[in-house]
Amino acid sequence: MLDKKNIELEKAALIGIINKSQNEQKVKEYLDELEFLTYTAGGEVVKRFVQRIEVPNPKTFIGSGKMEDVQRFVKENDIGSVIFDDELSPAQQNNIEKILRCKILDRTSLILDIFAQRAQTSYARTQVELAQYEYLLPRLTGLWTHLERQRGGIGMRGPGETEIETDRRIVRDRIALLKKKLGKIDKQMETQRGNRGALVRVALVGYTNVGKSTLMNVISKSDVFAEDKLFATLDTTVRKVVIGNLPFLLSDTVGFIRKLPTQLVESFKSTLDEVREADLLLHVVDISHPNFEEHIESVNQILDEIGSADKKIIMVFNKIDRYRPETIEEDDLVTEKTAAHFTLEEWQKTWFGRMGNDALFISALNKDNLDGFRKKVYQAVREIHVTRFPYNNFLYPEHLDTFS
Repeated sequence: MLDKKNIELEKAALIGIINKSQNEQKVKEYLDELEFLTYTAGGEVVKRFVQRIEVPNPKTFIGSGKMEDVQRFVKENDIGSVIFDDELSPAQQNNIEKILRCKILDRTSLILDIFAQRAQTSYARTQVELAQYEYLLPRLTGLWTHLERQRGGIGMRGPGETEIETDRRIVRDRIALLKKKLGKIDKQMETQRGNRGALVRVALVGYTNVGKSTLMNVISKSDVFAEDKLFATLDTTVRKVVIGNLPFLLSDTVGFIRKLPTQLVESFKSTLDEVREADLLLHVVDISHPNFEEHIESVNQILDEIGSADKKIIMVFNKIDRYRPETIEEDDLVTEKTAAHFTLEEWQKTWFGRMGNDALFISALNKDNLDGFRKKVYQAVREIHVTRFPYNNFLYPEHLDTFS
């Protein structure tokens, strides 16, 4: 979380809806994540509004009664931003802005804002800018209605075009330019990947804020930026790593998230080429998070979208030092035991057990069980290497004594 003592945070209110596809518990989980996103972006959530509504209002997303409650709260508490958990249509965003008279964001625009803050390299900034323009284009009507007038003056007579059409054309031209720029960078990166030789490639994948960068630093002894915030790193980092006597390439990729904006998936597809071209994926999971199973499902869905679901995957359950199962008192005869009460040992007897040796439990921060992790990665990389170079086996004889 951001340090509230040193940074003045903008007041924000969150809005979510309960319907057939997301029950009350699910909405609470989504709003918890949205609150963490808000803190990461520099905001402080002071109120949550939740409405049970089967179909979102086409004009204002939520009902008129709930909108009046929100309007009253915004006015009385000097709220700077109202953030919706679901994507708003351009018309909804425009209508809500007129009613509430403050900044209106949805989950997509909030994530785009965080990405814009976090982008460090020219490549990441270009990808984020492209996603922002693609998100902005259909919303120009709401932003610039006051400029919809025919231009006049010298040299502007004739058919002319409205100000809004000019703005749209400028944005479309910018999108085309950014796509062209990304295309050139993609070719350069493809050449770089081709120049890396035939080393085995391993990629760290996982939900955002699960500790991929921390694990990268521990394994490769490098200094990749790591922080307890969502999307701490956007740029793919590749390092040459040697475990035992076997060298391989390890890459740290951008974290995934539920309801990931389609614009970002498209813009970051080239960054995810590191995942597509990897021989082995290390799927890092924050075992201490109450919804880690849903996080796994979200990551698997995105891996499937980019054609990488069939790769060799080792599940790495990180942050075991933070894992705290819920407890049931001995005299409590009412509470039923659920997955939230499982110890790590009990989890290993569930579907984890079916993964056999492809499931590891570690703490990258405290360096717990890292020897077992290195041994497993070494064996998996060596298996790929020997298959690829059957006659080069003598160059890298088995080196298991390092881990004994």
